This record gives sequence, structure tokens and C-alpha cells, in this order.
Amino acid sequence: MKIKFLLMSVVVLTLSACVSTPDPAPVKQQVQTQAPIFEPEPEAPEAPEIIEVPVEAVIPPGPQPGTSEHFKYTSGDDRVYFDYNKYDLTPRAREVLRSQANWLERYDGAIIVVGGNADERGTREYNLALGARRADAVKAFFVSQGIEPGRITTVSYGKERPIDGRSNEEAWAINRNAHSAVLVGGTS
Repeated sequence: MKIKFLLMSVVVLTLSACVSTPDPAPVKQQVQTQAPIFEPEPEAPEAPEIIEVPVEAVIPPGPQPGTSEHFKYTSGDDRVYFDYNKYDLTPRAREVLRSQANWLERYDGAIIVVGGNADERGTREYNLALGARRADAVKAFFVSQGIEPGRITTVSYGKERPIDGRSNEEAWAINRNAHSAVLVGGTS
């Protein structure tokens, strides 16, 4: 019986080894979409709208054109300075006066007064005469630049109107000047 059992086991195993497995049912091929390897570039942004802005909105406000403040603002200064006991124009004074003459040329309706000043040293009479020569030197320069003499009035203050009241070299140098002041504004 043992042999019968053994023989039977061998037959079953042999037969089971010969049985083929059925082919699997065909699977529909599934296409899976993947993210693309590269990403397309985003659309370019629209060009910004161009807005025109008036120049007045961009440039900081300054003095009203044609005024005394504008004269000083555009000329760099409304005073020129002189050496001790002198009334001849320094190179720096000529530079400032050229700017003032350019302004007077542009604003041809402007009328100015040039006041000559001196420091406190010397007599009242001497300083009044020196102040007058300083004012006249400025007027002569303006006339040489084409400004009509009738638009320029001169006056001497001598030592009567100091800018700096101290009694030292620094103050005296500041007080030796000619001041150009616009009396009547100009129109361009």
C-alpha cells in the first residue's frame, strides 16, 4: 500500500506539472499623462500704461519766476564782495554778476537797485563814497553786459547797514559788498 500511495503521488505531481497556466486576459494599455518635463514660459506681462506727468509735478517748486527771490535763486547770490578799501570787481564777483546780468536780460521788465556797502572802519563820509564807487562798479558791469542803464539805480549805504555787527576781519569782509535788489519784477 505504501507503494500504491507513492506511485499515486508521483502521477499527481507529474500531471500537475504538465498543466499549463491560462494566459491572462489582455489588459488594456492605460496611458497615464505625466507632467511635461519643461514648463512653458508664462505669458509676458502687459506693458505698463505710460502716464504723462507735467514737469511742474516733478520739479520741486522754487521761487516765482521774475521775483527778487527768483533773481537770487537763479543767480546764486544777490551780493558781490570786495577787498579792503577796494571797489574793483574780483573774478568771483564777475561770475556772480554775469549770472545776474543773464537774469536781467531774460526778465527785461525788471528794475534793480544796487546798494554799495562798506565795513565800519573809516569815516562815515569816506565809507559812503566807497559804497557809491562799489555800486557804480556793479552798474558799469551790467551796462557792459548789455543791460540798459535806466533799469539800474545805485545807492550807497556806507557803513550804515552792516550784515554782520561784529568787529573782526570776518565780519568786515562780509560787510564789504554790493547788494542787487529787484524793485520791479520782470516778465520773460
